[in-house]
Amino acid sequence: MTEDFRILFVADVVGRPGREAVKAVLPVLKAELQPHLTVLNGENAAGGFGITAKIAEELQRAGADVITTGNHVWDQKQFVDELPGLDRVLRPHNYPPGAHGTGVVVVEADGQQVLVMNLMGRLYLPDIDDPFRAADAALAAHPGIRISLCDMHAEATSEKVAMGWYLDGRVSAVVGTHTHVPTADARVLPGGTAYVTDVGMVGPQDGVIGVDKEAVLKRFLTGIPHRFEVAEGSVTFNSVAISIDRLTGRAISISRHDRVHD
Repeated sequence: MTEDFRILFVADVVGRPGREAVKAVLPVLKAELQPHLTVLNGENAAGGFGITAKIAEELQRAGADVITTGNHVWDQKQFVDELPGLDRVLRPHNYPPGAHGTGVVVVEADGQQVLVMNLMGRLYLPDIDDPFRAADAALAAHPGIRISLCDMHAEATSEKVAMGWYLDGRVSAVVGTHTHVPTADARVLPGGTAYVTDVGMVGPQDGVIGVDKEAVLKRFLTGIPHRFEVAEGSVTFNSVAISIDRLTGRAISISRHDRVHD
């Protein structure tokens, strides 16, 4: 057992091109970095909108231990009924009571218990329950677990930064998702929490955040809705690796690991 515990977090996977990139790149990256736990955001994995049980299994076979989601979690209608049977696939924990599934899971990896929490912001997204209070409740329900990671799925940079500060010293890492644009602010906060505002995506780099650019441009130029399709071409693969002290749960380092898959 090594002194540090390593988590690899893979950014939002977009459609079939993203899934194919995960299958090609993730095993190589895991062999290089030797993470003890791999977490992946899969909310755009089904054609750019949502996820299904079959796709979740595909991503887990490729190397994902836990899958998080976000505002597109219910876009594939069958997933509402599929989710309760998937104990390592999360929906945002701050959905109101009665929503299927859970936003928190405790997994064991390399002899270590790890809490993974999925939250969603409320600025410019559905106005669900308070993610800050949901984080408090999740941590209070799992005392004594030293290593923890929070996927904060949010539109507003300010909301993600605020969550990082709110949880600093209380979780090992807060990683932002949703915008599909990687940020350059990865660092360890003073209380020992690794933080990055947005990990990015695993999706076509020649689209608009993974979507075919022609449809997006038509919508911007005309104001008329056009059907969005996942773009084609080379795929950018964004991820971060986090090293954590096993005894304290404090992050030691966070580093970006970005690739391009043709």
